[in-house]
Amino acid sequence: MKPRLAENEKENPIIVGLDIGTTKICVTVGRRSGSTKIELLGVGKAESSGVNRGVVANIQKTVSSIREAVAIAEGQSNVDIKVVNVGIAGQHIKSIQHRGILTKRDYDEVGRLDVEQLISDMYKLVLPPGEEIIHVLPQEFTIDNEPGIKEPIGMAGRRVEANFHIISGRVTDIRNIKRCVDNADLEVSSLVLEPLASSEAVLDEEEKTAGVVLVDIGGGTTDVAIFHEGIIRHTAVIPLGGNIVTEDIKQGCSVLRNQAEQLKVRYGSALADENKDNEVICVPGIRGREAKEISVKNLAYIIQARMEEIIEHVYYEIKSSGYEDRLIAGIVITGGGAQLKHLVQLVEYITGIGCRIGYPNEYLAKTEMLNKQALEELKSPMYATSIGLLIKGVQAIEEDEATHQEMATKKVTKENVTEIAEEKRKKESWFTKILSDFIKDDAGIDDDTFIGKK
Repeated sequence: MKPRLAENEKENPIIVGLDIGTTKICVTVGRRSGSTKIELLGVGKAESSGVNRGVVANIQKTVSSIREAVAIAEGQSNVDIKVVNVGIAGQHIKSIQHRGILTKRDYDEVGRLDVEQLISDMYKLVLPPGEEIIHVLPQEFTIDNEPGIKEPIGMAGRRVEANFHIISGRVTDIRNIKRCVDNADLEVSSLVLEPLASSEAVLDEEEKTAGVVLVDIGGGTTDVAIFHEGIIRHTAVIPLGGNIVTEDIKQGCSVLRNQAEQLKVRYGSALADENKDNEVICVPGIRGREAKEISVKNLAYIIQARMEEIIEHVYYEIKSSGYEDRLIAGIVITGGGAQLKHLVQLVEYITGIGCRIGYPNEYLAKTEMLNKQALEELKSPMYATSIGLLIKGVQAIEEDEATHQEMATKKVTKENVTEIAEEKRKKESWFTKILSDFIKDDAGIDDDTFIGKK
């Protein structure tokens, strides 16, 4: 029996990704290999029966599937899984743009702590009731009125401004995901928007700089992320995916759902004209009934109609972003839906933009823990989010290490950072205080009622 690997290895920590999808729940275990590669130690996959369009619909079924996937991954990797990076998607995901400003005491260089302070301030934004911020993504910085700075760390300046892409989600859906993870005896290290994770697995920096659209077609949702000049510019989640195609086949061909799924996977095509007129599939009847013959071309017409609708939604998001004419690298399709035949041709026909399939094998290192068959399966587009969650986990550790190193260099503690932030907040909120005092005096409201006690 192989020795159990310690999960908290300091030199090369083990990271776990948990992809809670509509069709599958996937647990991946890995660690950093070199500077850019991920060594996979184990993978566990279970059928997802408690998730609908990226949102948890049944807590117990989801917890059961998570435990099943975790048990398989633990058996393969010999790792006791306790902490996971969780992917999140769903129709409730929204994004907004906002600008932050930080005025420093001196004209010294901008540090990582200054950027962290700007990001921390964004989490204090007031959102509509029932929404919560998931990600605050810096875009471009302006230092002392010098705009267009992508990497501000190390530059001298006093007034630091930044544009942020802020992603939020519904509080109840976020808490349901966390509750599922808690009930499975796991701890959430971070919540990661799934298209951001997928983008890390299938896109390179050159594509992100040139301008690219990532389209992740999952079972319940289609996720869209647009990059330009290396910066995230637009994100969206479309509540349509591969499952709705299966439902269309089930209704259109009058077959069982599992038969519809097999028809889609084995014989499905996104372009009806690419199939022969006389090609027929024989589907077994139920309980001794006669077998049913289904035309491959008619099957493709059903699939094409729904895929056209999904692509039209994607194209609408591209046009809404304002970057339609700046996508030199075109569209990259990934996710389980990307395996559909002739999909690239259909996307190019509808959008007029070049397209390719995104495979997550570029960042996978050779490993002795997995057999050749399992490793080949993981190179499929359907595992892009799972591999991306590991990459995001590695990036988070590297960022934490850099922050701690800067804090040690400057002899700054977390308490100091909190005190500085509190002092800054008090100084900058004088106008708000005067205004609130005026409102209270005018309305006759006492302090406890006005402020509210948590």
